[in-house]
Amino acid sequence: MKIALMIILGLASLVLIGSILLQSGNSAGLSGAIGGGAEQLFGKKKSRGYEAVLSKITTGGAVVFIAGSLALVAIEG
Repeated sequence: MKIALMIILGLASLVLIGSILLQSGNSAGLSGAIGGGAEQLFGKKKSRGYEAVLSKITTGGAVVFIAGSLALVAIEG
């Protein structure tokens, strides 16, 4: 069981690394982080294409990674 969880964690980490690196950067330094954050939160919706799919993959990978980490700690301790 421990080995299976470690393999799942390894795959989830690779998915996270790949999906985060493939996403495009939308902010332009500190000014983009301050001004663009409010615009993104309250203004435009996310596109339905490539970026939305990468966002869902990143979220899924993060959930699997956190759940696997907690399960591995529960098994160990």
